[in-house]
Amino acid sequence: QVQLVESGGGLVQAGGSLRLSCAASGRTFSRYVMGWFRQAPGKEREFVAAISRNPGSIYYADSVKGRFTISRDNAQNTVYLQMNSLKSEDTAVYYCAAAYTIMAITTGAEYDYWGQGTQVTVSS
Repeated sequence: QVQLVESGGGLVQAGGSLRLSCAASGRTFSRYVMGWFRQAPGKEREFVAAISRNPGSIYYADSVKGRFTISRDNAQNTVYLQMNSLKSEDTAVYYCAAAYTIMAITTGAEYDYWGQGTQVTVSS
């Protein structure tokens, strides 16, 4: 069982930055693939970024590539999402997710555990 707690969301102006954190419980954090997803009002949940197990291959949605950076600190059981050059279309609830075994890293249904989400609002 893994519990995930996101933090770091908030209100920011377009062009600004935020850093999201996701703290995970448990001793086997390094064995999990970690992902970030987001869901805007009236839209389906979408993949944002993912990082595989140590040392970690990294994947990004095209919409955030070059602006967002995912990283993990296995010693701290934490995964981060650094978001720069934020746009109004980045406004959403951002969710952290963990998967022990996974075939399609960008598919939310393949993740086993989810956090409660943190709201990111970008004002234009």
